[in-house]
Amino acid sequence: MNNLYNFVISLAGIVLKILAVFNKKIALFVNGRKQTFSRLQSQIKPNDKTIWIHCASLGEFEQGRPIIEKLRKSKPSYKIVLSFFSPSGYEVRKDYEEVDIVVYLPLDSAKNAKKFIDLVQPSLAIFVKYEFWPNILKELKRNSIQTILISGIFREDQIFFKFYGGWMKNSLHSFSHFFVQNENSQKLLQTIGVDKVTISGDTRFDSVNTILGQENRLDFLEDFVKGKQVLVAGSTWPIDESYLISFLNMKQAENFRCIIAPHNINPKEIEKLKNNIHLETALYSEGQINKTAKVFIVDTIGILTKIYSYADMAYVGGGFDKEGVHNVLEPAVFSIPLVIGPIYDKFEEAKELVALNGCLVASDEIQLFDHLNELNNNENYRLKIGNIAGSYIKNNIGATEIILNYIEQQLGDNS
Repeated sequence: MNNLYNFVISLAGIVLKILAVFNKKIALFVNGRKQTFSRLQSQIKPNDKTIWIHCASLGEFEQGRPIIEKLRKSKPSYKIVLSFFSPSGYEVRKDYEEVDIVVYLPLDSAKNAKKFIDLVQPSLAIFVKYEFWPNILKELKRNSIQTILISGIFREDQIFFKFYGGWMKNSLHSFSHFFVQNENSQKLLQTIGVDKVTISGDTRFDSVNTILGQENRLDFLEDFVKGKQVLVAGSTWPIDESYLISFLNMKQAENFRCIIAPHNINPKEIEKLKNNIHLETALYSEGQINKTAKVFIVDTIGILTKIYSYADMAYVGGGFDKEGVHNVLEPAVFSIPLVIGPIYDKFEEAKELVALNGCLVASDEIQLFDHLNELNNNENYRLKIGNIAGSYIKNNIGATEIILNYIEQQLGDNS
């Protein structure tokens, strides 16, 4: 099976180079990896002490972020290497100041794995949530490098727990310790003989909790939202937007405002969205918001968390798309009620919030309208659900401290 895996990885490398000619995202994926080894070689010296943290993409980065920022302060003599698998993570965080080096993870061939580990030579390797690359894990184990998984989550349908998954199951034994989000993950790992497991929870709760302490004011929104009830629709996809357009076009209340932050900010798509909304609509890219505008479209990235602080209620997009709902924790931290679409089964935090009644699920367009109208018209109902959401965040912080205590024990007092 290992030989087949290595063949597939080699074949993937060839296919991706061909596809890169026709696809910009794949081109970033391929071309970015050409720089990985040269950057590591030039920036890591033989005597450097390093900690390596790997994230698949941007969502996993947010889970790793509180660990990274604490390590930056507690272990200043270590160089921190941050790697990404996907362009959507790397391109957004390639200039992240809390680490020393940001690179793409090379494709998991045996040759690449050996060269990568030889160059980084980490004292500690940290994988965030998932991404189990057999050759890299094998190389870490061969070099006796402490390797941990943080914010891990396991499901019965994963290959590790299938009768044919033995070769991947063996990769898990390269980890020194697992920090998982829930009891079910711990039990699943125990069924395959993995017992070095701690239920620590999800570090994202610590990450989003820090949002409350940052400066969230956005001057350009102050007059737009003042004295109004505000719906923030974050990370929306076209199907989300089609439902929201119908809702907004029926909404005539003078004290109601809506802020939409689309997942895709392609100018043509933004213009199409704006033109389909019958209420007066302003764009972030246009500068100052017209005083008579009822809807504001955020055609930029990086400010959604601040925008949620202005919401009386939030709609989180993605739940009507096959990939599923986006981040529900960022709005929940502001103690506001959430509404999502029906596809959320792969997201534990969404499932838990729904079970607690801190998040409402709309199975279709009509139910979405009903939920938004009820939240808009019933202040007590709105506050009740929002308080549940906020309490959910507060009750789940603490994973970072548990993980850092373990890391301190492994690295010792040498900072």
